[in-house]
Amino acid sequence: MAAPTVLPWRGPAGARPPVALPLPGGGRRMPMVRGGRPLKSWRWVGCFGPEVMLCAASARIGPARVSWWAVWDREQRTLAEHTVHGRGGVRLDGSRVVVRDGPVRIDLTLDESEVEGIDTVSPHGSEYAWTRKRGGVRMRGSVSIADRRLPVDARGVVDDSAGYHARHTAWRWSAGVGTSVSGAAVAWNLVDGLHDDPRASERTVWVDGVAHEVPPVEFAGDLSSVGGLRFAQEAARSRRERLVVVASDYEQPFGTFTGELAVAGRLREGFGVMERHSATW
Repeated sequence: MAAPTVLPWRGPAGARPPVALPLPGGGRRMPMVRGGRPLKSWRWVGCFGPEVMLCAASARIGPARVSWWAVWDREQRTLAEHTVHGRGGVRLDGSRVVVRDGPVRIDLTLDESEVEGIDTVSPHGSEYAWTRKRGGVRMRGSVSIADRRLPVDARGVVDDSAGYHARHTAWRWSAGVGTSVSGAAVAWNLVDGLHDDPRASERTVWVDGVAHEVPPVEFAGDLSSVGGLRFAQEAARSRRERLVVVASDYEQPFGTFTGELAVAGRLREGFGVMERHSATW
């Protein structure tokens, strides 16, 4: 079964490409296997501010689930993180992010209505993949690690994805938020290797909540830059895993950004992540 020739496609969140495909939120449930490829799906939430940066996620590959979280305390210069097979105390349900893992408590409420979401459907291998990105989402709540409690009132990026990705998949990605020198609230989602068609991609820059598709960008091999942005790494999650039929080599550093962002112009400040991921799944 081949991906439809009308793909790739990009549109506002909730819209549908001009072909009847099973997609999240549609009337047809995505089957667990299509064209011999298992369904992969995930929800990733990243929250980035001057005091604390964090992420939480839950992913599935066929029937298997893995969850993870990470908190970078910029004042204490400490990184706490955990990855577990299963739910592992991580809940990402609608507008809530809740983590209960030993001494760590994360409670966030998201307001995704303030920014435009973008859906992208792309051919991948012999099948297809879908993603929805929202950048600049307001996130409020708190993070507690043992006796230290950090209030959170910041913005971030939400990544919902599902599809029948090729057996071997690799990408570089950057997600972040900031303020331009003009005072606009900006956010970005930049990628190379997945949903990266020159004219129908997930690459998006948000300016005061309005989404703009931007041209292809080049990532430095060491993740020190992407396009006109320079990245200063502060802490990093990394994980290598080799199981019987699945392998993953993953690196995602937190840090700050300076430089020029397409559409938004020069940054006054920027916070977020870079990512390199190679998967056999």
